[in-house]
Amino acid sequence: MQEKKLAIIATKGTLDWAYPPFILASTAAALGYEVQIFFTFYGLQLCKKKLNLKVSSLGNPGMPMPMAMDKWFPVALQALPGMEGVMTAMMKKKMASKGVASLEDLRQLSQEAEVKMIACQMTVDLFDMNLGDFIDGIEFAGEADIAMYI
Repeated sequence: MQEKKLAIIATKGTLDWAYPPFILASTAAALGYEVQIFFTFYGLQLCKKKLNLKVSSLGNPGMPMPMAMDKWFPVALQALPGMEGVMTAMMKKKMASKGVASLEDLRQLSQEAEVKMIACQMTVDLFDMNLGDFIDGIEFAGEADIAMYI
């Protein structure tokens, strides 16, 4: 019988894009899959000890808006200072009201389930990131090394 494996590539560093990799990884690990997440470019934000992720409705036309705001709230007003904070607070409140685990909890659950988390060394170097900012257990690898993980 062939071993079940799942490889996920996380490239986004916003709150709404942070959930799918960890939900998929923790679920697959619970189902017996060997799981790896490769974090590259802005996805590296998900590996930092201190998560300060935001969400924006700008450039995200599929985002459901409360009170049908997507129908009457002009896009230009979404660019006003402070709107990103409002949208982030609304998203966090909505997730909490629906019982969705926090991102920190999902990440911890993934680590406990032995999901292999790999940070893109090239991106770390490109953005002059401090290795001390990353959570414990992260491995660093270049794109050429990824084939050995998958």
